[in-house]
Amino acid sequence: MTLPESNNKIHRDVENGMISGVCAGVANYFSIDAVWIRAAAIFGLIFLSIPVLLAYVIAVVLLPRRII
Repeated sequence: MTLPESNNKIHRDVENGMISGVCAGVANYFSIDAVWIRAAAIFGLIFLSIPVLLAYVIAVVLLPRRII
């Protein structure tokens, strides 16, 4: 896995996102396929529902939208 570039900032990618773009933005930041982040989010929701849901909602509120 490569580290993210210094000019690449984490954001919500609403154009490529399924709900609010959090998983797509995180995947873009780490340069991996969004399917893996979405799978991890679903896995987390199954086993750690409240903390993962809370983290997702916080990310939706705090992460800026991607500016094109």
